[in-house]
Amino acid sequence: MKPPQIPLQKILALAPPCLRMTVPDCYRDDNGHMNVRWYVGIFDDASDVLHSGLGLTPEYHRQHGTGTFDLEHHVQYLREVMPGEQVTVYVRYVAQSEKRLHYVMFLVNETRGQLAAMLECLNAFADLTVRRTAPWPAKAATKIAAEVERSNCLDWPAPLSGAIQS
Repeated sequence: MKPPQIPLQKILALAPPCLRMTVPDCYRDDNGHMNVRWYVGIFDDASDVLHSGLGLTPEYHRQHGTGTFDLEHHVQYLREVMPGEQVTVYVRYVAQSEKRLHYVMFLVNETRGQLAAMLECLNAFADLTVRRTAPWPAKAATKIAAEVERSNCLDWPAPLSGAIQS
């Protein structure tokens, strides 16, 4: 699948980023670049920030016996990232339902000024007492709806794989 040509300034306009970090040397693999597993790890760390922004902090989850489940991922690895480089992750909300959130994350290599990878995700709220998906809490659902609406107003289509159905 050919990656979409999205001008970097459009991705950066999704600010604020969910995560900013310098890639540590321990992420290096035998090819000298960041190993593939760390791309998903970085996206996962960024999703924790995304959820906290919705009010779904680790404390909230402990108090309510809840959490979130990733149901599907589609990752596109576009460019190498090297240890020591600065990266940021931006998110674009795509759609929501009572229990699910569909979003795309963009890993930007700030050091090189390039889009390095994209992760499309279908995520769900979960009641961990029964280990099943559950409706989003009202406050989180309202925030998600506002972000989906903001995304719908952008002048560029979300780069979806077609593999994930909201």
